[in-house]
Amino acid sequence: MSKKPSKGGAPALDMTPMVDLAFLLVTFFMLTASFRMAEPVVVDPPSSIGKVDLPDNHIMVTIDEKGRAFFGISNSTAKMNALREMSAKYKVPFTEQQIIKFSGLPSFGVDIKDLPKYLDAKESDRTNFQPQKGVPLDTIIPNNQLKDWIAIGGREAVKMYEEAKNKATESGTEFKAEKPRYAIKCAASTKYIFVKDVIRTFTDLKLFQFNLITQLEGGGTIVEPEK
Repeated sequence: MSKKPSKGGAPALDMTPMVDLAFLLVTFFMLTASFRMAEPVVVDPPSSIGKVDLPDNHIMVTIDEKGRAFFGISNSTAKMNALREMSAKYKVPFTEQQIIKFSGLPSFGVDIKDLPKYLDAKESDRTNFQPQKGVPLDTIIPNNQLKDWIAIGGREAVKMYEEAKNKATESGTEFKAEKPRYAIKCAASTKYIFVKDVIRTFTDLKLFQFNLITQLEGGGTIVEPEK
């Protein structure tokens, strides 16, 4: 039997479906991605030769060279729950929209009475927000809001950790997350007295184990354990 002669020319490949898929994926990621908000303060920590990685789940206090304290929780759900408890404790109301916006803040450094106004401000205006005097940690007045944020925020972070761990156990899946860890980050030029006040706040809460954030000599941010 004779073979049917083939027509000449190279085979054509229609790229239209692949291009459509690529644009759909780009659109999906643009609509679902959450952008990280800028830190309200940037500090240059002291150098160190040790290296201990800080887990993603942490509660951090940042102290700038002026001695202002900035508080942050990495777990967004714990952050929102902490705000609700602080709102009830200090009788400062927050809308649900403000609470959701608060969950995206890496950290903040204002009195809780100024926090609603801070949340309503544009992200570009928060760096120069006034009054941004740091989270109060006065022990004389007393008005140690930082102590309450650490206590409540830490409790909520541990609660989220335990719930996730229990769910993993019930489903038989491997659980690799670490328990929430406390950390202090300060500028190399920050006076020791400011750091001492924050450490005293931790010890008043019976928290004797935390990490000090330092700058690895030769580049890279690391932490060293402090007990």
